[in-house]
Amino acid sequence: MALAGLRPVVEMRVVDFALCGMDEIVNQAAKNRFMFGGRGRVPMVVRMPIGIWDSSAAQHSQSLESWFAHLPGVVVVCPATPQDNYSMLRAALASGDPVVYMEHKTLWGVTGEVDASVKANIGEARVVRPGFDVTIVSWSKQVQACEQACDELAQWGIAAELIDLRSIWPRDRATVLGSAAKTKHLLVVHEAVQAAGFGAEIAASVAETVGGCKVRRLGAPRIPVGYAPIPETQSRVLPADIAAAARGLVG
Repeated sequence: MALAGLRPVVEMRVVDFALCGMDEIVNQAAKNRFMFGGRGRVPMVVRMPIGIWDSSAAQHSQSLESWFAHLPGVVVVCPATPQDNYSMLRAALASGDPVVYMEHKTLWGVTGEVDASVKANIGEARVVRPGFDVTIVSWSKQVQACEQACDELAQWGIAAELIDLRSIWPRDRATVLGSAAKTKHLLVVHEAVQAAGFGAEIAASVAETVGGCKVRRLGAPRIPVGYAPIPETQSRVLPADIAAAARGLVG
């Protein structure tokens, strides 16, 4: 449909189900523009809901944004607010390339004011709150957890600058690097498994570019998400965990 000139929206229900269509996404949609000299564009949006949903267990709770960030030829979007979900979905629909649109399942129930006239630019981060002691970078639902952690840090006299990346690829390097250069402390937080998560890419780029910046990542352990509440909690990155990591980083 996309190659024929339409702009289809593919609903995968959960990102885990996208694994059944990986060849079409990885070897067809992502590469067509490049293999045919730009003559075959694939302007489709693939909705792949991510994240831990209460009692959804291991096959319905993954956050796989780093998989698709590693894939040349696709755009990867992870909105965190009702406004961004509206504005960035419109931007994704207008894109001429395949967009992996990753909305967190828990955010489906979040409500808020939406201004239909506000436009979002894919690749442009949002500074949620300014600060000068530590830079916290996150996306999707973890932005909410980071906001709570910032409130806790403020009680300790630590002013955290919180950045919502909004799109994983392309990403806003300038905003992150500028903030890290100012605070000299960077904490990257995501719900995805920490091992080989996209936080490592951000941390590495800051470590390579900003001299004297202390860097730390915070993500889930490398275990399948449990069904029962106690093992499920082991995979969650909670506001208290974020605040503790930031305090340890700042010292």
